[in-house]
Amino acid sequence: MIRYRLYIDESGDHTYGELEDPAKRYLGLTGCVVESEVYRTRFHPALEALKQTHFPHSPDEPIILHRNDLINRRGPFWRLRDPENERRFNEDLLRFLDEQDYLLITVVIDKKSHIERYGNAAYHPYHYCLAVLLERYCGFLNLFNAQGDVMAESRGGTEDKRLKEAYQQLYEHGTYFRNATFFQRVLNSKEIKLKPKSANIAGLQIADLLAYPCKQEVLIQNGRINEISDAAFGRAIRRCILPKYNRRLSDGRIQGYGQVFLG
Repeated sequence: MIRYRLYIDESGDHTYGELEDPAKRYLGLTGCVVESEVYRTRFHPALEALKQTHFPHSPDEPIILHRNDLINRRGPFWRLRDPENERRFNEDLLRFLDEQDYLLITVVIDKKSHIERYGNAAYHPYHYCLAVLLERYCGFLNLFNAQGDVMAESRGGTEDKRLKEAYQQLYEHGTYFRNATFFQRVLNSKEIKLKPKSANIAGLQIADLLAYPCKQEVLIQNGRINEISDAAFGRAIRRCILPKYNRRLSDGRIQGYGQVFLG
């Protein structure tokens, strides 16, 4: 049986504070789905080769791709301060994103609308997005008679504990739209896997790089922000990864499958 793993990262704040600030109003959760053998033989080795090409380092001290560090040229990414180095890296990153075999699912929630509508009954934004994301992921697995598990970046003691509880609740009881069997039939682990950034997980690094542009794409498609406000390289990434989104087989529709907006 074919096996997949869903790698998850977020863009935005998962609390209900400062919701008048557009930067904190929306939380986006992006999942990168990769088949296990593809990940082992192509995805992971290709990302390591890309990093060695542009940021030479000892394998004993791996370089971890992190969007904020790349943008601010911090740590080993100081080389990107040179425009030519930046150009070459951007080209190779886009080539990696275009050539590798993976699937994207992004869920974005408007926390301001959600809390205004439901008040004290409002869901935890991250956990709500996770449930919707897993519905799509498990729908994909069920469709292709495959199995898979889920990995996210560790966010700390209390947050990790709550995330594990939210995942277990979904696994054991299902959601409003899907019963537990829908999830248990295809998820081969009762627990979500949590790994720190330092673990050098290729799938989590790509999820980190794509979480923000994927969130921006959903907000643009739903008329919440203007495309012109996005940086040129951000637009290039969004164009590059558009074919990677989960789609409805019958007509190729992305909305509701690879991109979900909870308004």
